[in-house]
Amino acid sequence: MEDILNALGDWIVEASDAVCGYPEFFLLIGGGLFLFLYSGAVSIRRLPWAMRALRDKQASDSGKQSGQISSVQALLSAIAATVGMGNIAGVAIALSIGGPGTVFWMWVSALVGMSTKFFEGTLSIMYKGRDSAGEVQGGPMYIITKGLGEKWKPLAVAFSIFGLVGTLCFMQANQLVESVTTVFTTPMGIENTLTLRFIMGLIMVAIVGGVILGGIKRIALFASRIVPVMVVLYLIMVLVIMALHFREIPGVFGQIFEGAFDMRAGFGAFAYVALTGARRAAFVNEAGVGTASMMHGASKNTDAVREGLIAMLGPAIDSGLVCTLTSIPIIIAGNYVGLTDPKGLYVALGAWGQLLPGIGHLLLMAIVFFFAFSTMFSYSYYGQKCTNYLFGAHNVKWYNYYYLAMIVVAAMIPLKVMVSIMDLAFALMALCTMFTIIVLSPRVKRLMKSYFVKA
Repeated sequence: MEDILNALGDWIVEASDAVCGYPEFFLLIGGGLFLFLYSGAVSIRRLPWAMRALRDKQASDSGKQSGQISSVQALLSAIAATVGMGNIAGVAIALSIGGPGTVFWMWVSALVGMSTKFFEGTLSIMYKGRDSAGEVQGGPMYIITKGLGEKWKPLAVAFSIFGLVGTLCFMQANQLVESVTTVFTTPMGIENTLTLRFIMGLIMVAIVGGVILGGIKRIALFASRIVPVMVVLYLIMVLVIMALHFREIPGVFGQIFEGAFDMRAGFGAFAYVALTGARRAAFVNEAGVGTASMMHGASKNTDAVREGLIAMLGPAIDSGLVCTLTSIPIIIAGNYVGLTDPKGLYVALGAWGQLLPGIGHLLLMAIVFFFAFSTMFSYSYYGQKCTNYLFGAHNVKWYNYYYLAMIVVAAMIPLKVMVSIMDLAFALMALCTMFTIIVLSPRVKRLMKSYFVKA
């Protein structure tokens, strides 16, 4: 039996690696590029409109519209979910694999992802539904049934099933425990035992439970307060590092642009760098996965295009700004070079410790703490939405308990197979979502034409 389970685990890992590699990359980036071109480069040409929409009173007004939160809260809650370990550990791994040139292609991927998020946000308002309690809801499952029709309900059910698995925060919980033990408990001589990890899991449950059991309004309230603070603090800390090492800054950006278009090793090497950077950014911003439309579907805003414009700012912040902030200290430190098996978070912590001796790794750990918990808060909402659609609003509370229990499990066990299952579920969520967005994209384009004529 043990051999069968091991063989099954190996098969799951191999299947996940195959599907979540280039097939998922081309689905998200290729589909996003189509939407970018089809929309007339909305993420570039309409960026000023997006900034104005963010400041618009309707975007933050509580109003009397159907929904639970404002557009700004929806944006910040979606960012809270995407700004996480991937922005730090993932960027460090991308630099170790492909070098500084990957950062440029992260920027390109952010522009493409912004276009996808525009369509997601717009469709989330165009096609809302009601749950078993009569509450207005949004997300891919409702976009599918209301936009494509009831005959496509099996696709909506499939998305929701995949979502129950894909939105578990095993990675965040496990890596947070690993980080704390590495930076704090192990240097203090405290042995990294199963009991210690269990206790740390319970502490995380207490923190996460205090937020998610209050529902979407409490999650959105937390996100609207903590996300701007943590991004600004991260920006300030990186600016301090840049000020202390200002002579290296021109060289950093020189390496980014030179590495992005370096053909000295041949076209294959150039393509590898481009794909590594773009793929990392695509996985970080989750454009096309469907998570953002679940959050923006809870917005009280009734103007679909305005919601789309606000939604598309998400990748600019997480894949654009935050990933860039992570890359600058690592490139300055240069400790990512020559690693054959890079552990992203340790690379990032090492860079900060090198550039700010004595306190750098502690400051970054504080940011990692907020990034990890913000993701766990928002991801719980996505699982609640999927549970709501599949089993009814009255059963959502059971999902919350299941979600909290899985945090303790994640703190204690090796995660290779479980993370592969989650990655595979995420890829299947993206397949359902991108298919739906592309099929319904002509309706969005008609709506955006009339919106920008009036604007």
